[in-house]
Amino acid sequence: MTRFIYDRFAKDYFQELLTPLGDVKVSQELASEVREIDVVFTPYPSERRGDAGVLGLLGRFAHTPCIIEPFRNAVSPIQIRSCMGKLFDKHASLLRQRQREKIQIDEADLPGLWIISPTVSANILNGFKADPDPDNWPSGVYFLGEYQKTAIVVIHQLPRTPETLWLRLLGKGTVQKQAINEIGALPPNHPLRANTLLLLSNLQATLQASQNIDTEDRELVMELSPIILQLRDEAIAKGVLQGLQQGLQQGLQQGLQQGLMEERRATIENLLRVRFGALDEQLSGIIERLLELRPQEFTVLLLQLSREELLARFGS
Repeated sequence: MTRFIYDRFAKDYFQELLTPLGDVKVSQELASEVREIDVVFTPYPSERRGDAGVLGLLGRFAHTPCIIEPFRNAVSPIQIRSCMGKLFDKHASLLRQRQREKIQIDEADLPGLWIISPTVSANILNGFKADPDPDNWPSGVYFLGEYQKTAIVVIHQLPRTPETLWLRLLGKGTVQKQAINEIGALPPNHPLRANTLLLLSNLQATLQASQNIDTEDRELVMELSPIILQLRDEAIAKGVLQGLQQGLQQGLQQGLQQGLMEERRATIENLLRVRFGALDEQLSGIIERLLELRPQEFTVLLLQLSREELLARFGS
């Protein structure tokens, strides 16, 4: 059960991080049979791209087209071969498309494959002839033969540096806990911090709602709790500041009353944006109903309920 929860989290996570850099498709079906590629990434032209440097090692992956296949548990030889099969099916699909368009395809146009796993045994790495490249890549990154266009990233072997943070978050146990704490300690204005904490908040809520989680998952829920509270407090503080600023502009007495209401409104809007991105018409339509609740009530609901649950409960 929890494997699917983490699979969804990993896909959402890579989509969030890589979208500023290029086109991201998750759960892309292959025409050859009913199989899905977890993440397909195609970089934008240089004039449209965001700052890949902020993603560190993951940003280096995003310099070229690639497929990303993350695993929650240690990847097996069968799973590695399955990922490579999907890669080659993708190559064949691109080749057919270019032939129809009468466009020549170069080797550089074909995506590479990054298999990301918490651990991988030495026997498996040796069996695939996967070798490190210490002159160009950190420890934990292993490459198969050049024309296989495949690399295996062993998360728990990555050095504990800012460059590897966004990949270490997908580790397990102590490695993941350290990464969570490092993300929580980032400056509030860091471009990736708020949305990453939001995804972790969603993961925590999903795990809590699951009927079948193990000890490791329960420990992760506990580890995430202070980080989620920190996110809530920051959203509330931002709402208070926005409300008071607007209140001061509207006059002292009236502004104080309206400022308190605007503080609540701004807090709700911030929490909705943090959870679901831009405010659309449906989400904007439930704000008035949420304003009827006390701050401690709407804060908990906004952090825990899904979009569908909020709309069902507070929609007209």
